[in-house]
Amino acid sequence: MSTRPNSSRRASEQGLRIARAVATSLAERGVTVASGLAKGIDTAAHSAALDAGGRTVAVIGTGIRRYYPAANRQLQDQITEVGLVISQFWPDAQPTKQSFPMRNAVMSGYAVATVVVEAGETSGARIQARLALQHGRPVVLTSQVMRCDWAKTFAENPGVYVVHGTVELLEAIEDILSHQPTEAGLENFPDLALR
Repeated sequence: MSTRPNSSRRASEQGLRIARAVATSLAERGVTVASGLAKGIDTAAHSAALDAGGRTVAVIGTGIRRYYPAANRQLQDQITEVGLVISQFWPDAQPTKQSFPMRNAVMSGYAVATVVVEAGETSGARIQARLALQHGRPVVLTSQVMRCDWAKTFAENPGVYVVHGTVELLEAIEDILSHQPTEAGLENFPDLALR
């Protein structure tokens, strides 16, 4: 593992392992995993949720007729068949520098909580964590991401969980989910955005 966290697209092997383990565990508990279909942490989370027979939602930064990154075409098609792909853009919209932060805003408001496994100082996951706090949503930060100055600052906010290891991460998520409404009709809403 590197001495500073990678972006969620250039994830470390440990970050990918954590994302897969958490997404698998959540899927097995019936929790929907929402992520952004980017390569790295997002791909690992979506794939693990599907492999576990769970639900996953991809919030993408292009139109729904586009595949970005191209390497995730098959994964996007699979999620379209058995999960949900969401885009706020016109169907043929190409990726732009602005579309991904906009996608992160949708994801942070859509999911009950955001988990940041790894994220650099300028990453989309950092943007999403900030937006989630603005939306009043809980944020879970792993010890890997706590090496970044932004994460140390965010950790001081109410609603932020700092976890060390997968067991603590899952305990934090269970705590967050225990405070969610259980009324009929809400059971199909996404429970987590994993970044």
